[in-house]
Amino acid sequence: MMDKNAVIKKICDCGVVAVVRAENAEQAIKIADACVEAGIAGIEITFTVPGAVDVIKKLAEVYAGGEILVGAGTVLDTETARAAILAGAKYIVSPCLNKDVVTLCNRYQVPCMPGAMTIKEVVECLEAGADIVKIFPGELFGPAIIKAVKGPIPQAKLMPTGGVSLENVAEWIKAGCVAVGVGGNLTAGAKKGDYKSIADIGKQFVENVKQARTK
Repeated sequence: MMDKNAVIKKICDCGVVAVVRAENAEQAIKIADACVEAGIAGIEITFTVPGAVDVIKKLAEVYAGGEILVGAGTVLDTETARAAILAGAKYIVSPCLNKDVVTLCNRYQVPCMPGAMTIKEVVECLEAGADIVKIFPGELFGPAIIKAVKGPIPQAKLMPTGGVSLENVAEWIKAGCVAVGVGGNLTAGAKKGDYKSIADIGKQFVENVKQARTK
């Protein structure tokens, strides 16, 4: 089993997590294949996907070698978190803070990334024991919120989801994010069966993050 700190490090080193709302397991696996080709570190299977537990289990088996870290998203309660962890999820992402979910994740030493939208919520996530705070929905504020949060709370590891595009990903990173969650702007091609576009766009995301960190 991969160490919790190693999971966080791999995600932060790459800086990109693909947020997947696939229609079925087959589509999710094809998206994951494209993300591996792109060099993306993490794929987050949201619990809005039909049969999400089975999808996570299948992906965890296919990528048991750690080519990509399979995580679970839209986790609202402990039952869902535990099911995802047992299926092989390496990290848990939630749209908002549920302290019991964070406690459960810490019990099993699985990285936990609850969502927050205000300074107060970010602090509450940190107090509860969150590893990374997901700034969500990111499009409501844009990269400016990261800088605003990092002012009084420089110790917070922040990852925005929503509103992250190829055009603005560098701004998010330069504002102080450890990583970004990217959904439709990366995976839209799956609806048309165009998985090559996911690999191509993914490579650009990874490259843009790398460039933003060196400039």
